[in-house]
Amino acid sequence: MSYKIGRKRQLNKLTFAIQIEAKEIVTNAQAGHFVMIRTHQQGERIPLTIANAQGDYIEIIVKVVGETTHKLSQLEVGDHVYEIIGPLGHPFEMPKIQSLCVIAGGVGCAIGYPIAKEYMRKGVHVTFIAGFKDESEVFYEHEFHQVSDECIITVEQPSEKYMQGNVIDALKHVLKTQKIDAIFAIGSLPMMKAVTNIGEQHHILTVVSLNPIMVDGIGMCGGCRVNVGGKAHFACVEGPEFDGRLVDFDNLIARNQAYDCRWKYHAK
Repeated sequence: MSYKIGRKRQLNKLTFAIQIEAKEIVTNAQAGHFVMIRTHQQGERIPLTIANAQGDYIEIIVKVVGETTHKLSQLEVGDHVYEIIGPLGHPFEMPKIQSLCVIAGGVGCAIGYPIAKEYMRKGVHVTFIAGFKDESEVFYEHEFHQVSDECIITVEQPSEKYMQGNVIDALKHVLKTQKIDAIFAIGSLPMMKAVTNIGEQHHILTVVSLNPIMVDGIGMCGGCRVNVGGKAHFACVEGPEFDGRLVDFDNLIARNQAYDCRWKYHAK
């Protein structure tokens, strides 16, 4: 079975939003779920978050960082993806809260978006902090504002439009002015570790979405093993969200570095 691309948008130099027809996945998709995608029969499987699921289509956000994401970005409307497996993982769940701060960096914003959307729908006050390197990388700005009561976009380079700094700077600012019941963080491992530390200092539950290497997405390969609470867990079937206070970030950072990809796509 193949899956047809219905819409494609280029969000920035290396990032694309792609809608793929997958009605049976839409029926069961919830915030926090992901899919495993293979572009062709001999291709590798890669995990991508379901950023949106509506009608007959799921939307994924693809940043070109390797050979498979490059091939996926080259597909056009009407082309087909060879295989999609999902929805996978556990849907995101929080205890009853009144306020949630969603913190996302770069392409991780594609994961933060459906979380914010779901909790705003539930009547929770949502603050969305999205971090990018510079203005040219910002995407989904309109969407972020739609799914939050307050949206802060940070960029590391000087900017007249956005807050200069990073998501940690924005979080510290928010905590000075708001009462936050819980934090959801997705981005680089050092960023999630820093957010978790700040959450602990303020006695705030911090949930992180882990992104270790996944090969099959069903817990068989062991590539996505993470140490949580002193025990081994598989992010693809037991996560990808975990209590950040229990995650051994140093171990996970070391494991991810062992799989460091040497294939790089250089945009023209």
